[in-house]
Amino acid sequence: MSDSTATVAAPAAFAVSKKRLRLLGLTLDDAIKAFFGGNALVSVVVLALITIFLFREGFGFFAQNRQNLRIYRQAGLEYVDFIRAQTDDHTALTRYLSDLRVRQIAFLQQEKKLSLADANAALAAFDAFADQFGSAIDPLRAIVSDLTEQATAIKTKFIVAGDKEEERRQLLAVGKTAEAAAVKIDAVNFSAELKPLLETRTAYLAANRELAQKLAAALDAAPKMPAPEIEARLDRFKDLSRTYIAGFPAIEKNLMTWDYTKPVPAAQSFTAFVFGREWLTASFWQDWYGVIPLLVGSVLVSFVALLIAVPFGVGAAVYVNQIASATEQKFIKPCIEFISAIPSVVLGFFGIAILGQTLRAVSQQSWLSWVPGFPYSERLNVLTAGCLLALLAVPTIFTLAEDALNNVPRAFKEASFALGASRLQTIVKIIVPASLSGIISAVLLGLGRVIGETMVVLLCAGNRIAIPDFSAGLGVITQPVHTMTGIIAQEMGEVVRGSIHYRALFVVGLLLFFLSLLINYAAQGIVRRYRISIG
Repeated sequence: MSDSTATVAAPAAFAVSKKRLRLLGLTLDDAIKAFFGGNALVSVVVLALITIFLFREGFGFFAQNRQNLRIYRQAGLEYVDFIRAQTDDHTALTRYLSDLRVRQIAFLQQEKKLSLADANAALAAFDAFADQFGSAIDPLRAIVSDLTEQATAIKTKFIVAGDKEEERRQLLAVGKTAEAAAVKIDAVNFSAELKPLLETRTAYLAANRELAQKLAAALDAAPKMPAPEIEARLDRFKDLSRTYIAGFPAIEKNLMTWDYTKPVPAAQSFTAFVFGREWLTASFWQDWYGVIPLLVGSVLVSFVALLIAVPFGVGAAVYVNQIASATEQKFIKPCIEFISAIPSVVLGFFGIAILGQTLRAVSQQSWLSWVPGFPYSERLNVLTAGCLLALLAVPTIFTLAEDALNNVPRAFKEASFALGASRLQTIVKIIVPASLSGIISAVLLGLGRVIGETMVVLLCAGNRIAIPDFSAGLGVITQPVHTMTGIIAQEMGEVVRGSIHYRALFVVGLLLFFLSLLINYAAQGIVRRYRISIG
């Protein structure tokens, strides 16, 4: 077809289309509105379906978690954990003693110039003190060991009975009445099963008094440390130990007043998830679904990422839009936007193989020892993941911030120059404030990009499900963490559909969903307030 024929055919086709629309009772404007309105409707429907799916799959978790907590109490695991926590706290104190010994060895070798054998010989009195302190807990550990076996046996009987009930229900559902009647269910008599457990209270009280006496005697016989700073740490250890001993009466009260028949409030299944400090699954003892470690990990990684990405992204947008020459713009913009094309899994491998190792090597430099958290040994941590997520967030923040700067009326800049302002004054006082709402939106979209990222944090954040030690100050960013997105990606493929673990992961997804809504709501409030203030 020639160009002239095509030129004639196009208006003809357009006229035919308009004629068909008139036959349908629609104008061209109506058709365009219906097309784009239909796309918006599809988006709303998809969002609604995703929300319904999350609620449907997560529905029932809190009821299951309540049952999980009820079993924990009725089987006596809660009772045993009162004593187990006491032994765990003692273990933490013995680790403190081990650290004291390491410090003394280092001091004797470096300052006193003793050989390792001589340094060990000089610590004979300290070793005797540490052994006396450490062995004092042995009778209590023996009680915990016996109680653990009894409680797990009760829990196993309860779980087997529940499995049998489910088997009978499924047989009845398919009409196999005879087979269902043949399924034998042994109901658990908790009162009888827990009796041997509760009879250990007398032995526990005696062991507890003996433990308090032995620890007090050991503390009184503590040897003198070879250096003032180590002596100060020993004094701190003594204070911690006396606080530990002072807590014994509260533990005894919990044991004496413990009642397995006490109901588990419905609200406790919610608070155990929202404020729980442990995410522990597939445990022989007790599974816990507490989101706090995952939430803290996500917030820490996102904070580090934004701390790096916002200055670079917004700064690059201001430079390219207001200062750079046309040649620089043609070079810088494609380079930054190309970063968004890099697959996140590739960045994750880069973090594992290169960035994490490099940052750890840098932290070992003696001239950087003043930096909080340096040196550190974990190459996969908040800092590594945060740096990579910042790299992913920079293109988003840069592109949207530059669009916001482009939307500032040119008359603002010209008026500023006419009043004698310099380029820097114009940028800082006029251009950036005028585009602040768009820049805030860019930052928040960058936050959404960061907090929803999965592969990078799964590979580079360290995957340690624990609340970081914030007593380290800013050094907390050198510790490994796990995130909400990472836990979903890591565990979803291994769980049984419909199980409490399965539903817990969907509730984590719901939390992410509501967190995004909260961020967007806050952003709208900030932008609205800013517009009012400049109006």
